[in-house]
Amino acid sequence: MRVGTPAVLQMAALEAALDIRGGIDIGALRARSAALSQRFIDGVEVACPDLALTSPRDPGQRGSQVSLRHPEGYAIVQAPIAPRAISDFRAPDILRFAVIPPYIGEAEIDRAITSRAEVITGQLRDCEAYQTRTAAT
Repeated sequence: MRVGTPAVLQMAALEAALDIRGGIDIGALRARSAALSQRFIDGVEVACPDLALTSPRDPGQRGSQVSLRHPEGYAIVQAPIAPRAISDFRAPDILRFAVIPPYIGEAEIDRAITSRAEVITGQLRDCEAYQTRTAAT
């Protein structure tokens, strides 16, 4: 629906992104995703026992995201955005975490676990700023 020649910078960025993706083995990428997802699930179950897993435990039935449930899910998602451990919220109480191996590794998984545990154990979720719902999460 666009008229004219595509912008050169946009096309250069697209070409670079496609070049990077071209050498990825999809089977290896899926295995890495399953391993990182399992690391996240295992860590959350130890550090954040109040969060309930809603994604399938079987990695063959789980995509590259992990969903957890908590009555105060919105606040738990909002609080760690400041330390850059971003997740997503789905009403009424689902926390979603994307596990994307080309962009994250063990350090990011561990930081996401730690930041959620700090929010829950430190009662940061009780802060009014994190309780107030906005249009986007």
